[in-house]
Amino acid sequence: MTGHEKGVPMQQLVRDKRMDPEQRMRLDAAIHRQGQGWMTGRDGGRPWQLSRTNRVVACLGALMILLMISPLLIGLALAIKFTSKGPVMFVQKRTGYRGRKFGMYKFRTMVANAEELKESLRHLNKHGADAIDFKIDQDPRITGIGGFLRRTSLDELPNLINVVTGDMRLVGPRPTSFNAYRYKDSHLARLAIYPGMTGLWQISGRSNIDFDQRVELDLSYIAEQSLLLDLKILLKTPFKVFSGHGAS
Repeated sequence: MTGHEKGVPMQQLVRDKRMDPEQRMRLDAAIHRQGQGWMTGRDGGRPWQLSRTNRVVACLGALMILLMISPLLIGLALAIKFTSKGPVMFVQKRTGYRGRKFGMYKFRTMVANAEELKESLRHLNKHGADAIDFKIDQDPRITGIGGFLRRTSLDELPNLINVVTGDMRLVGPRPTSFNAYRYKDSHLARLAIYPGMTGLWQISGRSNIDFDQRVELDLSYIAEQSLLLDLKILLKTPFKVFSGHGAS
């Protein structure tokens, strides 16, 4: 979960499917095409996370979850609306598959002018003032209800909309708020698959680890990706999330 929030108008959320040749070369050099199909094991096939089966299962699963938790979503929306000024949800630009930008849906957990306050708080960044990740313990911009939503990760439930639209999957690397141009070459390989709502990061320490360690976990997931691994991660995620371990 990022340490800042910045909503963007819907009309600005046009996917970045083009990038300059130099950046495309960096990506191509870092992202190695997965060599084996997830079912047949044959070279040149689609890996599990990029398979059509994963896309369909993730979409249907997200739709079913949205239907089941709709009363909870309405309750959370009302709680946010009546306890702080600003919109209930916001759409934040995130970096996804192959560096493409997309708008990720989340419940608002910070004050409306959180982005304007960011630079004045950069010295409190737990990863260092110049770190690529930005996160503050006891962030003063977080609202009362926002703190609860973050500890339980309920603020991320609207990500299910992104799973339905195809920008995300249920399991995969967490999308970053900074774009691929800021990635080190050693980070770019995490963009070889679609971002996910949960992953090895969430069940292995969550926000208590830095970005380099997150990348290590992402690359481990990419190397081992399978339907069985996704099921294990999905089953473990609720226990980690609702314990509040590593959340901020």
